Order: sequence, then structure tokens, then C-alpha cells
Amino acid sequence: MAPIANHDIAIDLGADQLTVRFVAPGIVHVQHRHAGATDTPALVIDRDATLPGFEPVRADDSAGEPTLTTSSASVHWNRQHQLLQIDDAQQRRLLQIDLAPAQPGTLSLRHDPHDALYGIGGYNATEDASAGMLRTGKQVAMAGEQGHAGAPFVWSSAGYGVLLDSDGATFTLAPGMISVSGAARQHPDYYLLVGTPAEIFTALAQLSGHSPLFPKWAMGFTNSQWGIDEKELLQIVDTYRAKHIPIDNITLDFDWKAWGEDDYGEFRWNPIKFPDGPSGALKRQMDVRGIKLTGIMKPRIHVDTVEGRYASAHGFWVPGEKVSDDYFSHKPVRNIDFDLAAARRWFGNLAIKYGYDHGIVGWWNDEADTTGSDTEFMNMQRALYDSQRAVSNQRVWSINRNFWLGSQRYAYGLWSGDIPSGFASMAGQRARMLSAINVGAMQWGMDGGGFKDGTPTPENYARWIQFGAFTPIFRVHGELGQKRQPWVYGPVAEKAATAAIRLRYALIPYIYSYEHARRATGMGLVRPLLFDWPEDPNVRNDVDSWLFGDWLLASPVVVQGQIAKDVYLPAGRWTDWFNGKVYDGGRSIRLAIDSKAWSDIPLFVREGAIIPTQPPMDYVGEQPLTQLDVDVFPAAQRNTFDYYDDDGSSYDYEHGAYFLQSLSAQRRGDTVQLELGAASGSFKPALRFYLLKVHGHTSGAVTGNGKRLPSFADPDALRRSQGEGWAGGRDRFGAVTWVRIAAGTPQDVVLSPGR
Repeated sequence: MAPIANHDIAIDLGADQLTVRFVAPGIVHVQHRHAGATDTPALVIDRDATLPGFEPVRADDSAGEPTLTTSSASVHWNRQHQLLQIDDAQQRRLLQIDLAPAQPGTLSLRHDPHDALYGIGGYNATEDASAGMLRTGKQVAMAGEQGHAGAPFVWSSAGYGVLLDSDGATFTLAPGMISVSGAARQHPDYYLLVGTPAEIFTALAQLSGHSPLFPKWAMGFTNSQWGIDEKELLQIVDTYRAKHIPIDNITLDFDWKAWGEDDYGEFRWNPIKFPDGPSGALKRQMDVRGIKLTGIMKPRIHVDTVEGRYASAHGFWVPGEKVSDDYFSHKPVRNIDFDLAAARRWFGNLAIKYGYDHGIVGWWNDEADTTGSDTEFMNMQRALYDSQRAVSNQRVWSINRNFWLGSQRYAYGLWSGDIPSGFASMAGQRARMLSAINVGAMQWGMDGGGFKDGTPTPENYARWIQFGAFTPIFRVHGELGQKRQPWVYGPVAEKAATAAIRLRYALIPYIYSYEHARRATGMGLVRPLLFDWPEDPNVRNDVDSWLFGDWLLASPVVVQGQIAKDVYLPAGRWTDWFNGKVYDGGRSIRLAIDSKAWSDIPLFVREGAIIPTQPPMDYVGEQPLTQLDVDVFPAAQRNTFDYYDDDGSSYDYEHGAYFLQSLSAQRRGDTVQLELGAASGSFKPALRFYLLKVHGHTSGAVTGNGKRLPSFADPDALRRSQGEGWAGGRDRFGAVTWVRIAAGTPQDVVLSPGR
């Protein structure tokens, strides 16, 4: 029998009991229990998460085969065939779960054989990524090594996902069938997610945990460097500043540490290479220059030190791992077992005492992916996150060399490992990024320019910077002695790279708003095109282009000497960001590519876009932002952008200290209506005005809240004024109306046609 009680279906499977319930309108939780036994929960699920309330589940047991229904999905127990059936809101069959006797701990799910499947895992630094995003055959869910991202999670653009509460599993994907074995839990415990790709990833974040905000400076540019001292560090920073090439973060490799030199060399500054590091004087010099210093951390400790002996006495080593010689210090080391809470507290406190308290404000965690544990890297960063939050209100930042779902809870970024230089390696990063995002690793970056195998050509470097400018974490790095500063690659590459970096900084208000969106919804800054066009077969495995926020499509050049590039634009109307040319979507277009000066980035604006920008600064927050430029491309459908800001550095936003205001636009015949919603949050930014640039419209009058706004002869006169108003003219996109309107208050703005 399968009675319904408290809106749960309880299914008796002999020695096993199966409970089925909705925990959200589009999330079904299925739990197998064996004779009352319970398994240890996995780290992929956030046990502190509170799911939002929803309308009551409708239950029907009139036919003796119970059904539960919400606004998003329904689940039905087919007793005769021992099948659990999942339908969407349109009563379209998505999944059938076979509960007939099978091997213990296994799971079988039937689906339409034409469904495209994604998730489970990405690619390591050197793995062939030619399969792109699609997943077939045997797929092992694991954290992996060298940039790999994994999750016990498979999903389909057809409208469903399956998330196991398990650290590790093996999926076998065949046409029409998903089979799961090898889960860490003996009795399956899993969630079925129903909805659009965006809704699936919102549900994934609700279950596995939302990510805290990165500091605002992390939206900018990072130069990682191995093989420098304090003198060269200052030269590099001062050259960036003299050339007005924006940068916010220098990440230091082994050099910053006294690695292996004494009892605290794993954590403390190297006083020979960086004499002003231990006193904090170097941090103060960097603060004046608007630079944050972040540093590498290793998961291992030298055995014959005070710290090593402490770890031995307290059983902090990875079980069964032998002592080995460190490749850098050439002294005996072992890895810390970060799955131990006591080890995390000890390690994290030392990192704060010797690193964070002396100017290292972020963590580059390296090489914690060699022990075979899915949770070693997660828990290494967890140690640093928990320790920093215990002593500071300043936001945590990290990058790490693999990803396991749940890691995002600890301010966790992923980089793609020790990748080679060259165009082929650069091109392969696209599939690596989008596959990582497909398992929930939304904060992704790479070693721009390539880490190993020599120096990139000037063309390769310039194109890599352009690529990196449209990724979540924008950074460059090279192995010992390699330099990745733009001026190293000659004037042509420097000009192209500098323009891309400055464009990134102009988009900081747009980018930072998606930092908030990722925390709120689980959807990050970058996503595959299939998220928004799941029914378009042309984008089901398209890694050549991606959405950068809701409104920009980026398709960087990744081929040496390319003179023309074909770009597929999904349905809709698209405008070239740089020249204003308009294209109808649903087809491929051919673009001429600048193969000499490398000056172009294929970048397109989606119809309906609302894109806030600012004047490029040398670093984030260099000057207060009193006016926000907003490019508006109104469509017949009403579209909204939620502009977000806060202090950029603290966790006060968790207590309401933020600024959030929605900006909406809609074209109605020959009139454009703009709406500014009521602002929420207690944070008071310096922002006074929005300068709305409404493209494709020639106005004869503009009203705000029913009152005519003053008109000006041209946009320069409008800019010189001190208040609200408007002006008409043209820019690279064609006709445009500039409207300056007060920020922070509700406004209804109507642009009427000229007479």
C-alpha cells in the first residue's frame, strides 16, 4: 500500500520504506529507508538551508494510486508497475523511476530518449574537452583534479534534474535511461527538480547552499605572479597605475611565504623577499595604490616542525598517506585531513594569525586535489572561510583547483588548473567553463595566458585577455618566471588587452548586480545559451558563445590568425556592441575579424537589454559613483534589470545594508515607458542620478511621474546641468534619447515621439 499522510506518499517496499514529498513546488524529495537505518548526510546538501514556503500540495488517492500536485509538478505512484512518475505543470511526463527490486543502492530513471543531458562533471586541465557540455555513457561524479568540477547531479534542458544526497556516485547515461550506482549512501536519498534551466539551478542552490558575495574588487582584474620580490611587485603595480590599465588584485605564489624555512613557514611572510610584509607596511603601500594582496595556500605541512609535530600528535594527517618530499622546499611533508573539524580550526587560525592579519586578504588554495577525496578542497576553504568570518566582517575570497557541489557555501571560486599556453588550450577553456557552470560552479576562472609550456604569443595573450574579460573570475597567471602583464607582449597586444580590461571595468555595475543575482537565485554571471533557449537544437552543445548576464552574448576569438568568424545568434534581435549593427537571431552570421591588431571582441546586445555602466577606473571604487549610465534597448515585452550595490567589502548586506532598485523598460508603439521601482535596503550609495540612454527612439517630450522634464540642446548640455532632464541625438547605435533621472526613488518615465 502507499497511503498519503501529511502530504507525503509512504511506499512499502518490503524491508525498505520509501517516502516521497514536495519540499518546494518544483522539488520532490525521495528517501529510501531500510529497517529504520539512517545514513550520514553528505556535504552536497546544505543542512542549514530553509526552503521558502509554498502553496499546499494537492493530494489525490481516490484511485488507490496516490498523486501529489503543486503549481509546478506532480508525482504519481503507479503501484501496478512499481513506478514513480514525475510530470511537469503541463502534465508532460518527465521521469519514471523504477522501484522494482534492484541492486541495493542503485537507481534507475526513464526519460524521453531525445532528452539532452548535462552536469555530473567537467574537465581537468589537460583532458580532451571536445565533447563539450553534453553527457553520455559512464560518468563518475567526483571533485577530481586540476580544475575539474563535479556534482552528483544530472539535468536536462527538457525540464528536470536529479540530485543525489551523496558524496560521490557513478551515472550511466543511455538513450531513455539514467542509472546511478556507487553512491556513498547505501540507501538512495535524492531530489527531483522540475522546471526551466533557471528554475532547476535556483532549486539546486536552495538545496546545496547559496554562495556569499565576493568582495566587489573581485569583479575586476587579478594578476597572479610566481617569482617576484617586493621591489618587483611595486614596479609591476606602479606600471599598471602609470599606464592606467585597471587592476585590483595581485596574487602571490610561493614567494610570499617563508616556505619550509622554520616552524611557521607554511603561513608567514618571507622577510627576505618581502621585508615589509610581516609588519603590514606592504599592505599599507598597496592600500594607497588600490591593490589587494592575496596569496597561495597549500594543504600540506612540513613534518619536522612545531606545526608538523602538532598535527602528528592530534591525528590531523590524511589517513594512510605517506610522507613525501615537497617539490619546492625538498623537505618531508604530509597533507592535512580537512574533513576533521579540529584540523580545520587549527589550520584556519594559523592562516589568519600569520597571513590575514598581515595583509593577505584572499586565498589561492592549491593542490588539495591529490588525496582522492571529494571534500578535501571544499573543507580546506571551509577552514579559511570559517576562521576569517570568526574574526572579521570583511568578505572572504578564494580560488581553488577543483569543485564539489556545496563548496560555493564557503566563498569558493574555481580555476581550471595548470593549463598550457597556446590557442588550442585557450579554446578548450570554453567547454571547461560552461561544463563547470552546469554543475553549479558559477564562480569560475582560468590562468589567462596559460600557466605552463612557455610564453604565449602576443596575439594569443591579447585574445586570452579578451576571453577572460567575459568570465566570472578575470585573472592571468604563468609558471615560475613567466610574466603576464600586458606591456610584456608589445604595443599591439597591450592596446588590445588594455581595451578589454577597461571594458570589463566599465561593466562593473552590471557585473556586480549579477553577483547579487547569483546569491539570490543561484544563477551566475555566465551561463550557456541553452539555459535561455532550451528548445533550440543549435545551442544544446554550443560552447562558442555564452550569455554574460541576461543581456550580453560574448563569443571571443580563440583561433590564431582568424579573419572571419561564424556566430550563431539565438532567436530575437541582436545589436553589435561596438558598431551598432542589428541582426535578426535564429541564424548564424559571419563577422570579419581583425587579424592584425586583434581589436575586436564579438559581443552582442539582446533586445530588451538594460545595461548599467560606469567610467572605467584604475581600480574598483577608486572614485564615488554619483551617476550611473544605463544603456536601454526597449522591446515590446517589458524587461527588468535589478541594479544592486552595497559597501562592496563587508557582510553587512546579510543584515539589510544594500541598495536594490529595479529598472524596467517597454516599447508601446512609438512610446517608451521606463519604470524605476522603489529602492530597498538600508545602504545609501553615493549615486544621485541614472543617465538612461534609450536607444532607437527620437523623443519630442519626456515626463517623469507625469511632469515634463526639461529638455537640453544636446547630451553635453544635459551632463553639465545639475538636475533631471533629457536630450536627443545619435550615437553608434543610432537615434538615442538621454534621460537623467533621480536614483533611489520610484519613477514612471514616458518618452513620447517627436512632432
